[in-house]
Amino acid sequence: MSADTPRRIALLRHAKADWPEVSDHDRPLAERGRKDAPAVGLKLAETGIAFDLALCSTAARTRETWKLAVQELPHRPRTSYEERLYEASPGELVALLNETSDEVADLLVIGHNPGMHALADGLSGQAEGDTLARMTRSGFPTAALAVVSFTGSWKSLQLGAGTLVDFWTPKEH
Repeated sequence: MSADTPRRIALLRHAKADWPEVSDHDRPLAERGRKDAPAVGLKLAETGIAFDLALCSTAARTRETWKLAVQELPHRPRTSYEERLYEASPGELVALLNETSDEVADLLVIGHNPGMHALADGLSGQAEGDTLARMTRSGFPTAALAVVSFTGSWKSLQLGAGTLVDFWTPKEH
């Protein structure tokens, strides 16, 4: 793939988590999260994007979200569990995305707020239709999904370089 290849990044915040007496990293999904995760999987399938790679935080709630969502996809992408997604800042997230191989055209990232929202907002120098207004209005609730497109190599990805092409939350379905 060349440096002018169109690419897409889907940013998924984990589904609603429970608050049992465990470390934050080990929190499982709540009942609502177990319902919302397959719904966001269906939304991912509806996008028609055949993801080449999924980067998933190592936290229990992100792994569980991915396990339930991926079952709805027609094509299971290669998955890499990445510790650096947990509690990552937008700058750390961009640095992680910059490490992606240029063989990857479409990437799915399953992570946490405030990082997912800040990254979706920060990458989106432009937006299609009302996507940015809807994302701003709703915040970035659990199981929210933003899809950002850009052209270029992963190493060249920087804040403002993309276009927000889709935004979805479980409350919209």
